[in-house]
Amino acid sequence: MTANRAAAFPAVYALLRVAADVADHWVQSDHQATHKAEEGAEGHKALAGHVTSYVATQGAALLLGNWALGLGLRPRNVAAALVLSGASHYLIDRRWPVRKVAEATGKGGFYELGGPLGGAYRLDQATHHLAEGFAAYLAIRD
Repeated sequence: MTANRAAAFPAVYALLRVAADVADHWVQSDHQATHKAEEGAEGHKALAGHVTSYVATQGAALLLGNWALGLGLRPRNVAAALVLSGASHYLIDRRWPVRKVAEATGKGGFYELGGPLGGAYRLDQATHHLAEGFAAYLAIRD
């Protein structure tokens, strides 16, 4: 990885993270937030709508950041980063995968702490941050 690529990593990660926060908390509709983890077609439809707007928000942030900061990101790398971010977001937002991992790693009590915006939310967000770190790497790689 060249020095320019390595220097771009924190900027790309920040762009992905800010866009994710905006997409999760401002862009996502109340209906999507309420129903995205439900079983069946309605849950998957709500989640698909959310993930579509999530990836679009991250894509816009990367395009604007690439232009404004002169990051030199390659379109295929940006596409790969957005695919990873969207796919991982879909899986994480089904909620049961994070719950299962929390239980398997001894974090089940923390997951249940404080209701839906307590431990479950914190572990959800930490998992998104991890996925966005990998996505940022995909976006900046040579």
